[in-house]
Amino acid sequence: MFRSSTRDRRLNFQAHRLRLFLLPNPAPFALPVLRALARRTLAGAPPGRPINFPWTFPVADPLRVELGCVVGAHALAGEVRVRWFGDGPDNLLGSPFLFLGQSRDDPSARRYAVLGGGSGRGGEVRLSLEGVVDRTAAESLRGSLVLLDSADLEPLGEDEFYWHELVGCTVETEAHEQLGTVREIWHTGSHDVLVVIGERGQVLVPTVREIMKRVDRAEGRIVIDPIPGLLEGSD
Repeated sequence: MFRSSTRDRRLNFQAHRLRLFLLPNPAPFALPVLRALARRTLAGAPPGRPINFPWTFPVADPLRVELGCVVGAHALAGEVRVRWFGDGPDNLLGSPFLFLGQSRDDPSARRYAVLGGGSGRGGEVRLSLEGVVDRTAAESLRGSLVLLDSADLEPLGEDEFYWHELVGCTVETEAHEQLGTVREIWHTGSHDVLVVIGERGQVLVPTVREIMKRVDRAEGRIVIDPIPGLLEGSD
């Protein structure tokens, strides 16, 4: 269920939001869950084989984030149907322009002004894009990723972060021990977990305020206060 895959790791560069939450006594709950996640993730991997990640770290801005994918045309006037990614369609419906391309780093991605939009089928929105004037033109965009520069995403509240802002950050303890780099983020159902790779191997850090003491986006640095047992037995 929690095993990482290339498809799963793409989620880190979609518009997923993370919010630090309060957990009055995280140790009894968090450690068994984190260790179970680690066992499931690494199960079946040949001994001694490193975990391979498809990106260079840290991730530098500017960065384009995947907001959705064009899945077809709506009606006859050129509207496109977009299946949204992330936590909702707000960024899709709120941006005055978007990019369409085949990947996040597609150099030929084209910029479109958004003329209008609205809700569609479950998990979809409808968008009217400048220059897309009929159904044939809309259908020609099927399969394109809908992208937006990370700097143009909706601002978040206090203690909220987009996943891509944390991927690539270095992680250290308040005692200045360097733990490694955030390589990906897992959603476990109840909260998100940072997957940190470093000299200790894999360390799983739950996104709770009691543990994540400071997040410096500008420096790409996260400072944690590990609960007892969090760093013991790291894979």
